[in-house]
Formats: sequence, C-alpha cells, structure tokens
Amino acid sequence: MSKMQREALQDSEDIDFTEEKEQWNEYRLADGTTLKLKLVLRGVKRLKRYEPDGTPIYVINSINVVRAVDVPPELKEKPKKPEVSPV
Repeated sequence: MSKMQREALQDSEDIDFTEEKEQWNEYRLADGTTLKLKLVLRGVKRLKRYEPDGTPIYVINSINVVRAVDVPPELKEKPKKPEVSPV
C-alpha cells in the first residue's frame, strides 16, 4: 500500500450499513454456462477526501460470490466419491 493510501485510510471513519438489496448478476458464457455473481459488502470507510463536486469518497471491503449454473453436461466431469462417509 502506498504512503498516500495509508494516510487516506488513517483519517477515515468506519460507517455502519444495513443490507437493503443484494442482487445476483447473470452472465451467459460462450460455452453455454451461466455465471451468477453477487458483490457482498463487508465494510465501508468514508475518507476525509472529496470529489471535485464535494461528494465524500468511500472505500469498501467486499467479496464476490460466484456460482456456475446451467453448465452443459459435456463440460462436467464425473462426480467424485466423497472422502468422508455421511453421518
């Protein structure tokens, strides 16, 4: 992390948030697979820096959740046996 980034985060403020809506984005790949993706917000910081119009700058901590669905059968391998027996 650069010195400027550390300084910007040093004076930042943690902002609480509530989930209002998390939607899946869907993408159809050329091989026929559908990918579903969702960004999940884990944290928000407001910097003491501003856009030219005066809007505060926010930094987020997030993860991407990815699911492959509708995978064509010819792309799948044969399922493997579980290493542990179900209880």
